[in-house]
Amino acid sequence: MAVLKYPRLFEPVVLGKTMFRNRIFSSPTGFQNGDHLNLPGKELIAYYEMKALGGAASVTMGDCLVDSINGRTTKVQFPLDDQNQKGPLASLCKAITRHGAVASLQLQHGGMYARTSGEQLGYLWGPTGMMIPFRPGGNPQVKSDGSMIEVKEMPEEMIEYTISRFSDAALFAKQRGFGMIMLHGGHGWLISQFMSDRVNKRKDRWGGSLENRMRFPLAIIEDIRRKCGRDFPIEFRMSGSECNPEGYDIDTGVQFAKMLDGKVDLIHVSAGNHEVFEAFFITHPSMFHEDGCNVKYAAEIKKYVKTPVATVGALSDVAMMEEIIASGQADVVELGRELLADPDLPIKARTGRDDEINQCMRCYACFAECDATCHFNCAINPVIGNEYESKFDILPKIRKKVLVAGGGIGGMQAALTCAERGHEVILCEKTDQLGGILLCEHDVPFKKKLKGYIEKQKRMIGRSGIKVMLNTEATKEFAEKTAPDAIIAAMGAAPVKPDIPGINSDNVFGAVDIYKNIELAGKNVAVIGGGLAGVELAIYLSMNGRKVTVLEMLHSLNWGASGVHGAFLDLKIPEYGIDVMLSTRAVEINEKGVLGEDESGGRKFFEADTVIYAAGMKPEWERADELRQAAKEFCRIGDCVSPRNILKANQEACYIARDIGRY
Repeated sequence: MAVLKYPRLFEPVVLGKTMFRNRIFSSPTGFQNGDHLNLPGKELIAYYEMKALGGAASVTMGDCLVDSINGRTTKVQFPLDDQNQKGPLASLCKAITRHGAVASLQLQHGGMYARTSGEQLGYLWGPTGMMIPFRPGGNPQVKSDGSMIEVKEMPEEMIEYTISRFSDAALFAKQRGFGMIMLHGGHGWLISQFMSDRVNKRKDRWGGSLENRMRFPLAIIEDIRRKCGRDFPIEFRMSGSECNPEGYDIDTGVQFAKMLDGKVDLIHVSAGNHEVFEAFFITHPSMFHEDGCNVKYAAEIKKYVKTPVATVGALSDVAMMEEIIASGQADVVELGRELLADPDLPIKARTGRDDEINQCMRCYACFAECDATCHFNCAINPVIGNEYESKFDILPKIRKKVLVAGGGIGGMQAALTCAERGHEVILCEKTDQLGGILLCEHDVPFKKKLKGYIEKQKRMIGRSGIKVMLNTEATKEFAEKTAPDAIIAAMGAAPVKPDIPGINSDNVFGAVDIYKNIELAGKNVAVIGGGLAGVELAIYLSMNGRKVTVLEMLHSLNWGASGVHGAFLDLKIPEYGIDVMLSTRAVEINEKGVLGEDESGGRKFFEADTVIYAAGMKPEWERADELRQAAKEFCRIGDCVSPRNILKANQEACYIARDIGRY
């Protein structure tokens, strides 16, 4: 008899008269890459289909617009008032439901933050008339240029019209085959603007008292019931707390939930407000937050309502999800970034393979890539962003003997991909363990998910039949003796030691040395280099009682492709009392500290017991080139081409490995 390891997580739940196969729902992660008419294409459909195929009970498409004239926040939302959406949305729905999941659409209106509409109309609609700073695109990281835009108070007829836009969009979704809709009533969008006593200052029946402020969302719900039927499930997403001094707290969130109780089928409790920069990182928790940090909001609300409650945010540990359901803190767990890291989480958990799950590192690579390219990608799942192509993956014509030289992030992924495709794989690593240079961050508390990911990759390699050779450098002689058909050089990069007078002093160390042994650092530390490595090290040192000054030559800290994570680090720097000296070049080091020079030539001495350099990485070109003629097929990946982040290393490794055996 089969026994489930997580029985409560895999109990069905009934919403309306629809049964959902388990308690794991895919929360709305907007996909920013429709066609030129903002219609879902094959790539988008494959993106959502993968979540259904992996076993989620419900898959919700985000960023669906109910009013494309007045409510558009970005140019890439999907307008449900466009009849051209019929066919593409029906295809998307079919792709989700044919795998046993319920397809859902998130209905959204930006209200006073519908800035793309504002660009076109010259004004915005909101509960109350006011002037607000104009910030293009609605991104909290984009600062206003100082200009203002008018928010007009919605008159009665506009309120009624907007209510009908929501209900017509719900009916449109139902007619395409969707089994549920999600009303977005949180994070500062239009519905929550009406709910908020800080924003809604109306004097009529749509504002003032709690009952009046809730009139708008309840009217939308009632109109959806009238058009779609009482049994059509409605999920209501709300912020349990807006988590900032200008927003409402959990006590008010409980009042809102009590007003929704019995009116909707699922109360989805998130947190934060997208208009408040700091609160963005509560809605979307960082690697510094504990797992399940927002569950407390759902758990508090559940005490006061009979309607099923969902929780969301920083959920990646299946055992924790089981406990959330079993303890009654919530009835459903909603996963966003985690189902990018591993869309197969539900099926892996159900079949007892939970130690194979990729747990989201909360590194924000997905957000950064979406901002830059309109495609979601995931640092530890190279398929994300390539879902459609992956559906048609062709196995190699020829099985080959492959030598992977280097057991870092890219090398491990290359070896695994080659093994999955049937090749004979030898993985060489010159040190005594797999993991590469990032092993130095083993004890950093906010990198525990990275540590878990590396350990998971090691487990998968151990189960794959890959021949692992530790303490073995892949030299030309070794390669000739091994006689592989193909070589993948993944030898990484070495830290750059800057040419500064005094760099070889006894009180000077590389960042890797300090990560490996923090006791080498004195109480007063100067870090040369304000990139990701330098600032993360500065924070780690500060967490351990050191006073840190960071010297950076550029005008700003250098986050590279990690801009969203960097934006969060910008908040942590003052929290930990770190001093940052921009446009400052280290010109000399001695036993008492480091001498810095600004752009004008002015000099200042920074006292420090310890000086640490984090000045970038140098690719191991020469070591890799030694292997170039040792096999008929040869390729370089990762840092030994040029320094990569985890995302780029994994994607390159995966797809280079897939090319082997084509001929």
